Amino acid sequence: MGTNETGCPAPMKATSNGSFQGDNPLDYALPLIILQICLVVVLTRALAFLLKPLRQPRVIAEIIGGILLGPSALGRNEKFLHTVFPKRSLTVLDTIANIGLLFFLFLVGLELDFAIAIAAAGISLPFILGIGTSVILRSTINNGVRHAPFLVFMGVALSITAFPVLARILAELKLLTTDVGRVSMSAAAVNDVTAWILLALAIALSGSDTSPLVSLWVLLTGTGFVIFCIVVLRPALAWVARRSLDGEPVKEVYICATLTAVLAAGFVTDTIGIHALFGAFVVGIVVPKEGPFAGVLIEKIEDLVSGIFLPLYFVSSGLKTDVTTIRGARSWGLLVLVITNACLGKIGGTVIVSMLAKIPFREALALGFLMNTKGLVELIVLNIGKDRKVLNDQTFAILVLMALFTTFITTPIVTLIYKPARRATPYKHRTVQRKDTDSELRMLACFHSARNIPTIINLIESSRGTRRRGRLCVYAMHLMELSERSSAISMVQRARRNGLPFWNKKQAGQDGNSVVVAFEAYQQLSSVTVRPMTAISHLSTIHEDIVTSAQQKRAALIVLPFHKQQRLDGAMESLGHGFQHMNREVLRYAPCSVAILVDRGFGGVAQVSSSDVSYAVVVLFFGGRDDREALAYALRIAEHPGIILTVLRFVPQPGKSLLEEAVNGDKSVRVGRDGVGRGTDRRGVHKGAEREGGFRGSEVDHIGGEGSVGESGVGVGDQIVGEQYKPTANMSLVEEVAEIHDYVPDTPTPGSLHIRQNDSSFA
Repeated sequence: MGTNETGCPAPMKATSNGSFQGDNPLDYALPLIILQICLVVVLTRALAFLLKPLRQPRVIAEIIGGILLGPSALGRNEKFLHTVFPKRSLTVLDTIANIGLLFFLFLVGLELDFAIAIAAAGISLPFILGIGTSVILRSTINNGVRHAPFLVFMGVALSITAFPVLARILAELKLLTTDVGRVSMSAAAVNDVTAWILLALAIALSGSDTSPLVSLWVLLTGTGFVIFCIVVLRPALAWVARRSLDGEPVKEVYICATLTAVLAAGFVTDTIGIHALFGAFVVGIVVPKEGPFAGVLIEKIEDLVSGIFLPLYFVSSGLKTDVTTIRGARSWGLLVLVITNACLGKIGGTVIVSMLAKIPFREALALGFLMNTKGLVELIVLNIGKDRKVLNDQTFAILVLMALFTTFITTPIVTLIYKPARRATPYKHRTVQRKDTDSELRMLACFHSARNIPTIINLIESSRGTRRRGRLCVYAMHLMELSERSSAISMVQRARRNGLPFWNKKQAGQDGNSVVVAFEAYQQLSSVTVRPMTAISHLSTIHEDIVTSAQQKRAALIVLPFHKQQRLDGAMESLGHGFQHMNREVLRYAPCSVAILVDRGFGGVAQVSSSDVSYAVVVLFFGGRDDREALAYALRIAEHPGIILTVLRFVPQPGKSLLEEAVNGDKSVRVGRDGVGRGTDRRGVHKGAEREGGFRGSEVDHIGGEGSVGESGVGVGDQIVGEQYKPTANMSLVEEVAEIHDYVPDTPTPGSLHIRQNDSSFA
């Protein structure tokens, strides 16, 4: 590339004419940024895969990837650095990275929830220690900077808690709905906003003009901007949210206008002298969270921002991080001092306040380490400080390593010191088959998506029995896969409120969740108690949530969705190996009976009213514990006035067993057909009939088939394949104790004031 008259490199052109015409694509902005994005994404995803066994959040891999591409590792090779990340390309890289960061901070603002206000006590002591640390660093390695902005930057850097990173760590460790998870999430939300306010103060103080009046004008104008967003922008966005109805697509003009408002807010705050990111964050906070509008905004931009643009910011930060500047005993001693003060301030302050609030020591200590989580916001603070000449290269590298270290140790240490007791009182009724038929039947019904809800509700309606039997209580658990997407934080917020009774009208209305509304509507029309729950976890470990919930809720039956779903043409389509693994692990560890529901549209695509229920149910009975359990469940179903039950009993030849006949290939099996009347206890037994052709046992991967069963002439729709609880074979994940102090709620009833709002589906 040429140079201009001043001797500086000429600006890069956007596109090349191609290598066949003698152009090097890496000398042009567009092909170079494409190469940089591909390299960054591949490296960070590879590191995330390698760190997955250590249960580290993806932000750790992105920070490490940025450092590796910078002058600390690969960037030490001058040829690589000048070819892939030449200085003339950094303006384009930083611009795209900051646009992605702008929208990411908008997403963070969208996902913050202030339903529970908790004083951010953990921010005060680390801020004070940060001030003390700034005095030492300023007198040693960071000479020549103004005292006030450096003091505030150090205080903010040491006192920040990364809300998005913390949410994913809590979900990974299954602590979302524990007391520790609830307190840390609420405190981190307040901490995040407080840190942004302090950051705005630090930016105002670090301007090039040393006059205090300039800083005062910046702060006053920034305050005016926040007031404008609350008074003017929030009502406008609320109007848009009200016009975006559930079940209808959000108009494209609303999405475009909101995203344009984000960019405009960034321009205004940058003009004020704070930072463009602050404006986007404020707009995200004022967007109404009720209704589908906020969720649609997240879905529109999260994958592009989080997957492509955001990693560029970590590389931009890594290119400024040179670990080799930390040389000598003094520099390494200062690194240890910064890490010690960061941990001591955040952990110590949180533990002290928690102990005063009578939180047990181990929980208080775990809470302190969780609050010590750093992440993207920390890097934003450090990069702004470096751009404003408040931090030099060595101080910047020390603080980046501090952020990396404190976040990396969070997961293993919390796992070591805090293990929430997965204990529950032993309970008697673990099966549907029981002597005490008047006792309550508790069922844990799991589903993946709203598509399964009509089938689940129709199954519940069919299972409610009559008043002569005990009442049916159903816990409807929504199984949600945890991911690194930004919407996972919104899922976290819902998981924190799971298990709320439906008679809490205010919360049900605010949630706007179609799942909750569907079950609430059914409960209003029936005598069945239904409670919604949410399990959010990786598919490889979500079976632990199901098993633990079944134990805590004292369920007698777990209903799991089959790992295949029916397509429009009737064929079964696999949902993935993860769902099949989940079902197998639940069957292995379940504390009660388990049923697998093959959903073929039981009752159609909508809920069937009680008066319209009309089904024919067939039970194949070979004998054994599982078949007796299935028969007990079928007898309960048969009590519904709209259901006819047919039992096909397979009888072996005299002197033989069914297993022997199957092994020997004997095709002659007697089939006894027992009919149970519609909604009555009449039982007519029909004579057994010889059936040529034998019976082909169903396989685990392909339960049942199409067509008729036996001689009943009843077509197979949905099928339930059950396994009865076996105490000798059960491998429990939950410790049973005779007496515990943990609260295990009974069946919720309207007006039961003793039921806690934080009732959990997690251990």
